[in-house]
Amino acid sequence: MVATQLSSLLRSALWLGFFGLILWAWWVMYTMAMSMDLDLIGRPGPMGQAMAAMDPRMDMAMPMAEFGPLFAMWAIMMAAMMLPTMVPTLTTYERLMASATGTRAGWLGVLLGYGLVWVAFAALIAGAQLALLFGGAIDMLGIARSPWLAAGLLVAVGAFQFTRAKEVCHGVCHSPMSYFLGRWRTGFTGGVRMGVGLGAFCVGCCWGFMALGFVGGVMSLLWMGLATLFMVFEKLPQIGHRLRKPAGVVLIAAGIVVAAQAAGTTG
Repeated sequence: MVATQLSSLLRSALWLGFFGLILWAWWVMYTMAMSMDLDLIGRPGPMGQAMAAMDPRMDMAMPMAEFGPLFAMWAIMMAAMMLPTMVPTLTTYERLMASATGTRAGWLGVLLGYGLVWVAFAALIAGAQLALLFGGAIDMLGIARSPWLAAGLLVAVGAFQFTRAKEVCHGVCHSPMSYFLGRWRTGFTGGVRMGVGLGAFCVGCCWGFMALGFVGGVMSLLWMGLATLFMVFEKLPQIGHRLRKPAGVVLIAAGIVVAAQAAGTTG
């Protein structure tokens, strides 16, 4: 009886900590946007516009033009956006705890392994953002300076939705039970190994939606919210498989519209 109560308390504490981490990450992103005087779509407010008008070179002197702060921002953003999508995976692991010798330590291991992969991806995309920034392709807020770049990203990410790589990666994210049954490992270390594998497939499935931050602005809370919501729905067993290709059609169409507008402007 006592053991059951302690197990229930531990479960509740871990889930509360998990959702608390998500709320903390969103709060940090919100406070960062407010401190930079950005609106919900990541554009500068009156104060930010005035500062940029006084010194157009300010972009290169901002913390977001340095790897350390930029990596930290992306890492927190990964927690805010990707941890909510992990709920089906963690609940699936819980269902296997009794029948497949899973443990709470293994549950934590899965979470840690998953997080490590996304932190590594945060480092990669932070480096990519710096390269694009100093190459003049995006501004300090991570917004594409050229509509052609924005159009190209939209079409590329949309086209990826139809590829075999997306199908395979989405299949794992969409059905974590199959992954666990085929690669089951016990204990904390086993959980970390499974979490790393799941995280790798998840990066393969969702990298494109992170890249779309360069279209709407990586500090856009609206883009973050919409991308997170879509990725959560995409991983739901009941409807996820029905969203992949329609999303690709919408993204490609959006890219064509942006390219047409750019052509009309230059023409």
